[in-house]
Amino acid sequence: MAAGDAFDVAFELSPEFNQHVTVQPDGYISLRGIEDVRVADQTVPQLTATLRTAYSKILSDPIISVVLVDFQRPYFIANGQVKNPGKYDLRGDITLTEGIAIAGGFLDSAKHSQVLLFRRADNDMAQASVINVKKMLNHKNLHEDFHLRPGDMLFVPKNTVSKITPWLPARNVSAYAASF
Repeated sequence: MAAGDAFDVAFELSPEFNQHVTVQPDGYISLRGIEDVRVADQTVPQLTATLRTAYSKILSDPIISVVLVDFQRPYFIANGQVKNPGKYDLRGDITLTEGIAIAGGFLDSAKHSQVLLFRRADNDMAQASVINVKKMLNHKNLHEDFHLRPGDMLFVPKNTVSKITPWLPARNVSAYAASF
């Protein structure tokens, strides 16, 4: 269980204790008839055992079932110069280039050669990797294509031309861009 996960607790022989519960940000849940219980990082079978132990103080051999209703799905974030920046469900094995495609692909202003992948090392630190997607695709070498993990963020920066275009006179933009 994680913060924001929601589940139903059903008591077969004591339906007055049936309830819908949401895990609080601190990892605890508030329950009818007993003290708050810490459930962070527990699986459904572990949670069921925890609740059975907690309720055995006021019920004799409680029969409890837990049904997960809503949970934090694994996700990745695509940001920067992609067509549809946002948070996406991470369903199955998705690579960095597939993640970019899911986000609508690169914009014309994207710097394909310096895509950043931020990955949490722990709660306080993240690891950043620079990936040259342009080179990887041009050489048809997808062996270097990172597999995304839950919570990863990919960031596609602006290319140089798109950064300076607003400062160039309108009539010279096409001539300047053609020199690249």
